[in-house]
Amino acid sequence: MTLNDNLECVLFDLDGTLLDTAPDFVAVVNELLLENNKNPIDANTITSRVSDGAQVLVKYAFEIDSEHVSFQRLYERLLELYKRKLGTTESTLYPGLESLLVRLDESLIPWGIVTNKPELYAKILLSQLNLLKRCAVLICPDHVRKRKPDPEPIHLACQKLKCNENRSVYIGDHVRDIRAAESANVTSIAAAYGYLNQETRVENWKADFIVRNSTELEQLLNSLRFR
Repeated sequence: MTLNDNLECVLFDLDGTLLDTAPDFVAVVNELLLENNKNPIDANTITSRVSDGAQVLVKYAFEIDSEHVSFQRLYERLLELYKRKLGTTESTLYPGLESLLVRLDESLIPWGIVTNKPELYAKILLSQLNLLKRCAVLICPDHVRKRKPDPEPIHLACQKLKCNENRSVYIGDHVRDIRAAESANVTSIAAAYGYLNQETRVENWKADFIVRNSTELEQLLNSLRFR
């Protein structure tokens, strides 16, 4: 079965949407804590903040802000540890997404990644998982003037794929993803299976669709119809 042919491209956020990258971050945040003679912290609390980025992880783990004298040193060290960890990454595609990517390929529908993760780390990670050559486009903050929630990265991805934005889809697990998709005039899908805090109310993001289990994505995409 092929996906419907009026869908022109599917774009994914990376962490918490296409890939479960939390195990890598749990490992390096706790390694950094131990290096600084602090106790490791619960994996779930780290996981719920992964989509907020490395700076937020440092602030949370060490209970400091960006003005703290140690912040920059800890942040740079976390990035060093993370880059090293990517060589033995524990990240995986979410359930059902390998099947979905195969189905997109079979249907000749290009898929790509629009992420706020810097290109250096995104490329290493995707290469490790044999996904870099498979994705039709990879847009990182390095490629744009403004990152999500600005729509520029999604605009650029659609431009490179020569896809109509009103027949394209963006999937993400953070409110900034949905805002970027809305501003870019693409169909937005909130990945409620991703890295959401307990207090997060994904319904308030006003996404076009909400998916609470990654295995439901293929069925949803097959049901979409565009004018």
